Amino acid sequence: MTLKVGRVDHLVLSCRDVEATAAWYQRVLGMTKQVYGREQRIALFFGNQKINVRPTGDESWVTSKVDTPGALDLCFVTSSTPAETVAHFKACGVKVVEGPTTRSGALGAFVSVYCHDPEGNLIEVSSYPETSS
Repeated sequence: MTLKVGRVDHLVLSCRDVEATAAWYQRVLGMTKQVYGREQRIALFFGNQKINVRPTGDESWVTSKVDTPGALDLCFVTSSTPAETVAHFKACGVKVVEGPTTRSGALGAFVSVYCHDPEGNLIEVSSYPETSS
C-alpha cells in the first residue's frame, strides 16, 4: 500500500506573542479564535481550516527542530479582488510589501498581495479569477 495524503488539516504558527498574533489574524484576515484543551491553547479558524498558535519555546508542544517565529510564508485565498485586499490592508494599518502581482497557485494563475504578520511571517492573500475559485 502507498500512503496518499488527501489534504492539509492544520498548520502550527510559532510566535513570541500568541495573543497579539491571534488578534492580528482576527482583525486583518477575519479568522475566528478558539481556546481549547486543558492547556488553553489557541487556534484560528477560517473556512474548514485551522492554524494553531503556539508560543515559541513552549516545550509542552511537539514541534519542528527549529523553533523560530517569523520563518513561514503562508498563502491564503480570498474572494475579494486584489484592489479590495489592498484597501483592507491599508484600512487595518498593514503595509503592503508587494503586489498586486500575478503568481502561480495550486489551481493556476492568481493575483497576490503580500504583507507581514506581527511575527514577520510573509502573508500572501491571493485571488483566483472567478472561473477558478
